[in-house]
Amino acid sequence: MKKTFTAKKEDIKRKWYLVDAKDKVLGRVATKVASVLRGKHKVIFTPHLDTGDGVVVINAAQIKVTGRKLKQKVYRRYSGYPGGLREVTLENMLAKKPATVFMLAVRRMLPGGPLGRDLIKKLKIYADDKHSHKAQNPVVLEV
Repeated sequence: MKKTFTAKKEDIKRKWYLVDAKDKVLGRVATKVASVLRGKHKVIFTPHLDTGDGVVVINAAQIKVTGRKLKQKVYRRYSGYPGGLREVTLENMLAKKPATVFMLAVRRMLPGGPLGRDLIKKLKIYADDKHSHKAQNPVVLEV
């Protein structure tokens, strides 16, 4: 009788990947990054464990979107007070906080709860092509 494989801490080997988001479509890059963070590209993937790798994303400010999303997509947050709803379009958000746009796209593809919060910590996003993760020896990941 076969048993279901469950990864143990000593089985998990972590790597770092470098993703250049310049002129790439936001959703396509975000799905690949979310999959790597989660560990779905590995044979030892276990749904309830963090088997994923770290990802460094550069050039987040030069990401592309398709259709009319720049004008129509709206990010909403609510302070909890009456009249506290704040809305920002994707165009304004990309101009002010390009890293936040990418982080939100990836975070919303990850599971909620403690596992998702641990996974998002392994994502490092930079608006330009400079990053401070040379020590991790990131491998270039093509999307």
